[in-house]
Amino acid sequence: MKKDLSADFQIRKAVPEDAEAIHGLLRSFADQRLLLPRPVDDILEKIRNFSVALKNGNSLIGCCALRCYGGALYEIRSLAVAQEWQKRGIASAMVKECLRPLQENNEPARIFTLTYQDGFFSRLGFKTVDKNMFPQKIWSDCWICPKKKCCDEIAMLLDLNGYQDPETFVS
Repeated sequence: MKKDLSADFQIRKAVPEDAEAIHGLLRSFADQRLLLPRPVDDILEKIRNFSVALKNGNSLIGCCALRCYGGALYEIRSLAVAQEWQKRGIASAMVKECLRPLQENNEPARIFTLTYQDGFFSRLGFKTVDKNMFPQKIWSDCWICPKKKCCDEIAMLLDLNGYQDPETFVS
């Protein structure tokens, strides 16, 4: 019998007061070159894109952001869960929470991510695709990445709510 883990953590939209804690969590993974670093100013500027997972309602143990590029294209990014809280369903719950407004509005959309955790995203319905499908991402973030010349992340895509137009985002 699986233990109900929902009582162990709560997910809510991030507020400006979360920015420092989000920065610290992301920095720990950026130091390992597992995701891009995000300066506190950048996090504050985009705080409305973030959701956070909290232990006991106040200790930040995870974060995830959903960025809109326009034209029904979104990116799951800055997904991180504190090491001691991994493998408890928190990351899945945060991704689902980020996608919930799109699903509730029955909004057709394409959601992509660049990741090293392709198995995780596959379980959520994402499919592996070519990175070149997302020039918006390459121009906005990849140019600052230390791995830009030798990117080893895997691009994955989820067509949500019957999204049907793959030509829209091909460069």
